Amino acid sequence: MPTVVPVKFSYAARELWFDWSGSGAQEGDHVICQTERGQEIGLAIADARKVTADELTDRIGEAELKCVLRVATPEDLDRAERLAQLSDDALPVFRRFAAEENLEMKPVGVEYLFDGEKVVCYFSADERVDFRQLVRDLSHELHQRIDMRQIGVREVAAVIGGYGHCGQELCCRRFGLSFEPVSIRMAKEQDLPLNSTKISGACGRLMCCLRYEFEAYKDFKGRAPKRNAVIETPLGTGKIVEYNTPKEEVSIRLENGKIVRIPLCDMTASDAARKKSEEFNCACRPDSVTREVLERLDSPDVQMALAELDRENGLIENDEPEINPDLFVKTPRTRRIRASRVSERAQDDAAETPSATTTSRRRRRHQAEDNETLQDDFSRTPHPTDTQKPKADRREKQRPAGKRFKKEAVVEEVPQEEGTRRVKRTRRPGDRGGIRQQSIQSESQEKRVRRPRRQHVAQESSPSEEQQNGTSRRRHHRGDRNLRKAEGENDSNV
Repeated sequence: MPTVVPVKFSYAARELWFDWSGSGAQEGDHVICQTERGQEIGLAIADARKVTADELTDRIGEAELKCVLRVATPEDLDRAERLAQLSDDALPVFRRFAAEENLEMKPVGVEYLFDGEKVVCYFSADERVDFRQLVRDLSHELHQRIDMRQIGVREVAAVIGGYGHCGQELCCRRFGLSFEPVSIRMAKEQDLPLNSTKISGACGRLMCCLRYEFEAYKDFKGRAPKRNAVIETPLGTGKIVEYNTPKEEVSIRLENGKIVRIPLCDMTASDAARKKSEEFNCACRPDSVTREVLERLDSPDVQMALAELDRENGLIENDEPEINPDLFVKTPRTRRIRASRVSERAQDDAAETPSATTTSRRRRRHQAEDNETLQDDFSRTPHPTDTQKPKADRREKQRPAGKRFKKEAVVEEVPQEEGTRRVKRTRRPGDRGGIRQQSIQSESQEKRVRRPRRQHVAQESSPSEEQQNGTSRRRHHRGDRNLRKAEGENDSNV
């Protein structure tokens, strides 16, 4: 059985096996190996171990197993550092010549081999590229033998590195496994959205991790009930609506709309399901859930539903539990008292004294007299022949018309029954039957009732001396004018 040690190189997608051959290389050592291109320096990523002939054949096929020459010395490490600096300086030259030649390629890197025999230029391209002139220019500029190597987009991502959607380092860079084909069927089997931006990696191809869990999803769906399958439960029939493959759980929607998650291992298969699997020679899928499984669920809704089911079946007595009155304390409800009510209560308290009682009685008596006087004034309507009219009526006539009533007011006589006085009603355009006038009078009456003024009522009830004097003056003025007119006629006759 050969002893091999895995070694990782800079521009290799995965580690390569080399014959240990007593070199003493251990994990983490830099080693010098003999490859098909010459001597190269790499990193041992594991200790040496023995493998069988079958494992070796599966790994390298018919290729020859190369050996490890030695563990890298300090001088070898210094030389590798200088070659790495030359490789970094040669990459801009490679890109500049590729752009000048207008070649459809993407330069990836330049590597100086450890023995210095040649320089390897890595690039990626979708189609075959004629780079003969590019090789001549690079050889003339770098003074080295040039070897062009085309790699795929997945290998480019493995060489450059980066981070994926999960926030971890790219799988091809971290694991260095062989690239296996990935199809869109794997994404469908795992119920992933068929969106290219979500299932594609940094390289633009389908993510390599789609293949890692494909077998687990395929195995779980082969054992679990199919979607929309009918499941028998103590709470009625349910339907499979969702899978949770990492936890191996299925989501069941019950008749009341509640969704419960049941582990696949807790579900059972009925006799009808077993008989069907034997007839069609297929896997037996569970199709029922027992009561013990539902009782183990940490769901208050399910527990209440089971208790209600037992109550309907008569297993639980429907007795209301006794309530201890000491557990509940009723606090009296406090009512908010307005400030006006507080003042009224204070007045009532103060009115309990004899002096306050007499004062309040006098106030009530005066208010009753004022109210009776106001009611008599408003009920009495002036006669059209009267020369004196209340001030309220004159004020209403002098009031200018509003925006809506720009026309002149129309005064019409309202027919009354015999034996009653005729009342004039002032109507304005848009006023139906003097409703506006009546509303104004009622509002003014309410205001006067609230704040009675005795002097004003007295003035309205009897005409003042000044009004009487003014009337007499107008009469004397008319008499003087008639006398003057008569004297003028006499003069003209003479």
